Amino acid sequence: MLSLAGLGLFLWPFAGRSVPADAPAFAVALGSLGALLLVELGARRLDARGLALLAAIAAIDAGLRLAFVTGIGGFSPIFFLILCAGYTFGPAFGFEAGAVALLVSAVATGGVGPWLPYQVFAAGWVGALAGLAAGRRRGIPGRRDLVILALVGLATGFAYGALMDVWDWTFFAGSPDLGWLPGAPLGETIARFARFYLVTSLAYDSFRAVGNALLVLALGAPILAALARLRARLYFEVVDLDAPARATPAADDLAAGR
Repeated sequence: MLSLAGLGLFLWPFAGRSVPADAPAFAVALGSLGALLLVELGARRLDARGLALLAAIAAIDAGLRLAFVTGIGGFSPIFFLILCAGYTFGPAFGFEAGAVALLVSAVATGGVGPWLPYQVFAAGWVGALAGLAAGRRRGIPGRRDLVILALVGLATGFAYGALMDVWDWTFFAGSPDLGWLPGAPLGETIARFARFYLVTSLAYDSFRAVGNALLVLALGAPILAALARLRARLYFEVVDLDAPARATPAADDLAAGR
C-alpha cells in the first residue's frame, strides 16, 4: 500500500502533470518509510535486533558508497547487500534495507537532493523484489538461490536506472523527440521516455546490472549463508504440540523425540 504512494512520484510525468515540489516528495518518501517501520515494529515482525541489522547494512553501504563514489558506469556495490537482505528476510525487510541504506548513504556522501525520494523508493523496491523472488525458501541457500538472486540483480539493475531516469527526464522538457512534453498523449509520452532511456542510460545501466549479477555469483554464497544463520537466531516458531491437526512435520519430529 505504501508503494502506491511511491508510484505517484514516478507516474506523474506520464499523466501530463507539472513538476511536483521537492517538499511533498520528501514527505511521501520519508513518511512511507517511517510508517512501514512503525507497522513492522507494532506487529513485532521487527525488533531491536532487526533494527540493529538494518543499521549495520546502512552503515556498510554508506562506506561502500564513499569508497566507490565514482563507480564504473552505473555500477555501485551497495545493491549487493540490499539484494541479499531482501532474499533472506523477505520483501518488507528488503524494502526497509534498500530505503534506509540509500537514505543513510546519501547523507554520508552529501548526496541529498530532490532525487533522494526517488532513490529511496527505487532502492526499496530492489530489496522487496529480491524477497518476493525468494518465496518461502528457507535454510542454507544453494546454487539455485544464487542463480535466482543474480537474475534479480540483473533485472533490477536496469529497472533502478529506468526509474531514476523518470526524474532526470523531466529536466529535458521540450527537447525534440527525447524530452518530457507536458500534456502530450500517453502513447507519445511513453515513446519519448523509451527513446530517452535507450539513448542516454541503457549502456550506463548495463554496468550496474552486470555488476549486481557478478557480485551475487562471486560473493553471494557466504553472505547468504551468514544471513540465513542470523535469521535462524533472530526468529523462531512457536508450535502447539497439543494440536496434532495443525502440527508441522518439524513439530512431529520434536514430539517423537527425533
